[in-house]
Amino acid sequence: MTLQEFKNTVSASTPPAVSPLLQAMWYDAKGDWNAAHNIAQDIHTHDGSWVHGYLHRKEGDESNAAYWYHRANKAFKRNTLSEEWNDIVTALL
Repeated sequence: MTLQEFKNTVSASTPPAVSPLLQAMWYDAKGDWNAAHNIAQDIHTHDGSWVHGYLHRKEGDESNAAYWYHRANKAFKRNTLSEEWNDIVTALL
């Protein structure tokens, strides 16, 4: 699946058959931060921490986001949320 194909699934009522972290990003794109966070907070990998950090950055909790970015071994992003969303989804695909 390409990034654009994944983005096209956001108009559906249910997420595609993808990994839980991609489902979290799908819920985020749908505007359901809580569903996205509920998934990400239970995945204790570098990628899970990256998604978790992104979600806290999105909600404006920079100190919590910084913690999760550190756990993911990722720099705290200064690009737009949209750009980071694309980066994460591309990496997870």
